[in-house]
Amino acid sequence: MSLMRSVLLGCGSYLPEKALTNDDLSKIVETSDEWIVQRTGICERHVAAEGEVTSALALNAARAALANAGVEADTIDLIVMATSTLDNTFPASAVTVQEGLGITTGAAFDVQAVCSGFIFAMTTADAYLRTGLAKRALVIGAETFSRIIDWTDRSTCVLFGDGAGAVVLEAQEMPGDVKSDRGVLSCHLRSDGCHKEKLYVDGGPSSTQTTGHLRMEGREVFKHAVGMVIDVIRDAFEETGTTPEDLDWFVPHQANRQIIDALAKKLGIAPEKCLITVDRQAIPRPPPFRWRSTSRSRTDASRRTISSCSRRWAAASLGARCCCAGSAPHSDSFVSDLISGCLSAKRGGEAQTTCGHCVVQSPRACRCDNGLRRGCVSAVDPHSRNAYRVASRKFRR
Repeated sequence: MSLMRSVLLGCGSYLPEKALTNDDLSKIVETSDEWIVQRTGICERHVAAEGEVTSALALNAARAALANAGVEADTIDLIVMATSTLDNTFPASAVTVQEGLGITTGAAFDVQAVCSGFIFAMTTADAYLRTGLAKRALVIGAETFSRIIDWTDRSTCVLFGDGAGAVVLEAQEMPGDVKSDRGVLSCHLRSDGCHKEKLYVDGGPSSTQTTGHLRMEGREVFKHAVGMVIDVIRDAFEETGTTPEDLDWFVPHQANRQIIDALAKKLGIAPEKCLITVDRQAIPRPPPFRWRSTSRSRTDASRRTISSCSRRWAAASLGARCCCAGSAPHSDSFVSDLISGCLSAKRGGEAQTTCGHCVVQSPRACRCDNGLRRGCVSAVDPHSRNAYRVASRKFRR
């Protein structure tokens, strides 16, 4: 029996120009590059410029996703934006993006689920598309966490960065076979309010009438992330008939390198299947593909990918062989580009790819050995998989 699936047409991301290195942070708080890298795996993070609001980051990512998908903005009839750092208490930042794209029809609203926000937003859009309430959706994850960081607290200020990611989803009829269908195959969401004190912001309109700062119990978050995210990933495995051996990529929420390694080990996922961006982006709260910036654009339909995150935790399966879990739109926003850029697929007779190395680091000149020299802009390369592996190795050094 045929089913309606939410198929990913394209994805895009945006990082602020300013990169804040560990050495830069050592001049602000008592820390060092060695201390940060050893505990988190982070080398630098990007920080929004003065006056650069969350919707501005989101708008850039949205335009990149639309260009990558090859569709016009006026064909979008739903915008779901995951963010915890709104421009204003209201209206939703999604409507600012809607205005910036010149869209005057359809619906636009925000979703607030912090680390798992992008997955929650994608799941919401998937529900609209599968039930016919929308035909083509723009899902965005964007954050300016630098605005709510306590820059005197070295336990948190080293972890977070700013950024945005977006994907374009379209409702398409599929045969109904999870082994071959493209699009979102399954979604698994979890929340547990009793863990609120482990990671929160100590302010808000109805409580303190202030923005507040991010507070975190690092060790507790680590235990929660490793112990409780695994259940949704396993649920996604079970529902789609996927095993760790079937995966080509594991795209986890980029919270901490130790968390990523622990998740992969417990799930039996080989280290070389893990996509890592945390060292250059820290935790920009929006999507890589956290994933849960699980994105499938221009990816090989025979590939499978899974992603994960902490706090509210979630999982989803994408595309023919793509499964994701967890999320931060930051994440995970950029992973979507990693996947679209690292794996080749045919469009119009040509193999399309984006340099994964550039997407991970910043929109600057490409330094990959295979000769992609267009920064983060799409380029044609018949050896895109090899190109990604070269970029990935250079990035992990």
